[in-house]
Amino acid sequence: MTAPRYLVTGGAGFIGSHIAATLLQRGDRVRVFDNLSTGREANIAALQTFGNQVEIVRGDLRDLAAVRAAVAGVEVIFHQAALASVPRSLADPVASLETNVNGTQHILLAARDAGVRRVVMASSSAVYGNAPEQPKREDMTPEPLSPYAVHKLASEQLAGIFTKIFGLETVALRYFNVFGPRQDPTSEYAAVIPLFLTALLEGRRPVVFGDGEQTRDFVYIENIAQANLLAAEAPMASGQVMNIGGGERVSLNQLLAIAGGMLGIEVHADYREPRPGDVRDSMADISRARQLIGYEPRIDFREGLARTLEDYRRRIESYGF
Repeated sequence: MTAPRYLVTGGAGFIGSHIAATLLQRGDRVRVFDNLSTGREANIAALQTFGNQVEIVRGDLRDLAAVRAAVAGVEVIFHQAALASVPRSLADPVASLETNVNGTQHILLAARDAGVRRVVMASSSAVYGNAPEQPKREDMTPEPLSPYAVHKLASEQLAGIFTKIFGLETVALRYFNVFGPRQDPTSEYAAVIPLFLTALLEGRRPVVFGDGEQTRDFVYIENIAQANLLAAEAPMASGQVMNIGGGERVSLNQLLAIAGGMLGIEVHADYREPRPGDVRDSMADISRARQLIGYEPRIDFREGLARTLEDYRRRIESYGF
């Protein structure tokens, strides 16, 4: 059987499963590589509805032999697998390093040796830290505040070396705050939107670390999937790092007010002390992505939030997530 054209690492996870589904929906054949440590069986089940278009491989990034087997025969890798959490990296920096840096190096090595055309990899806005200048531009000096941020920055630099020295095409996409359907609210490291929305839907007070005036650039998952597909083909993207955001700056208090308005309820948050490693403000300058890959956010924050809220409502009513 002919090998799939695309490999999605972390394809059972939130972002990876959306990228895989987008590829499958346009008729491509996809191989998914995931150890299911943070990915979800439900996401795998959804992908398997595409039948023999999708191949599921269970394996760990830290196992170079398993990575080499997964990479064999593919043309493009979307590298999404990671331990993607600032708090998790503070609690267990060794595991974060092994997966996020060593695992990425394994992907790059295997891709180089297998003749893969391009690796599109997930990076993070966390690399900017608390630099006060807004919006964040790729030419700003990184100021990482957590092991996770350091690991993502190191992975970007590794990718750049593989492009410059070995000729492997790589693109690093610095995601800002990604959200959308299927994002897991049950993990102790869950992101803010799934935590807020499920709390509101279940009649609980959402927990806000800090005063709620900290701002984020929330980017809907369909925009992220589209950016990845564009980055896989754009001729000028190789060797580049670029921001992928939603183009808006929203405070956590504004987020709660908008969500409350959609639900027709008054929101009373539980404000607590700020968490270490969290940045105060974050917004992306996406002009480089516009220029190099033709990226433009298609789904704005409010529409994305409404879609996500409806998905969470349906899931809670069906099976309590």
